[in-house]
Amino acid sequence: MSYPEPRYFGEDGETNAVFRPAGTEPDISSGGGNRTHYLATSAGTGGEFGLYKVELGPRSPGPSTHFHRSISESFYVLSGELRLFDGERWITGREGDFLYVPVGGLHAFKNDSDDPVSMLMLFSPGAPREEYFEQVAEMTRRGGRELRDFQVKHDSFFVDTE
Repeated sequence: MSYPEPRYFGEDGETNAVFRPAGTEPDISSGGGNRTHYLATSAGTGGEFGLYKVELGPRSPGPSTHFHRSISESFYVLSGELRLFDGERWITGREGDFLYVPVGGLHAFKNDSDDPVSMLMLFSPGAPREEYFEQVAEMTRRGGRELRDFQVKHDSFFVDTE
């Protein structure tokens, strides 16, 4: 395996780094203590990746089993105990644990504990996940065809594994 082809052809580099202080308020706060921080959006990385810090309150169900056709998803547990479905079985992820889900890989996550959980979620390549995060609760309440169209638009294909 070799390095990708160069995409920057300048001679001296550029001043273009983006810093986000630790105390920045979450971009989304929803019921149950759930919060999402947009650390690096697809728009901000030129479509290379999207990185989000997600905090789940106690007993947060998370999404059911699903897969993506165009993006991979990775999970890195910062604190707490996160239940992760790797397509075959549920495992408990703890601080420092990492799960990579390639394109097409079945996965799900939830917080079954009485304590909050914090994790990083990485999507690659980047996709406009912000709209998904901002509207998924409302679209789920609406249900039906509107929800299914929303899920397809956002590359989220849910399967019945129960």
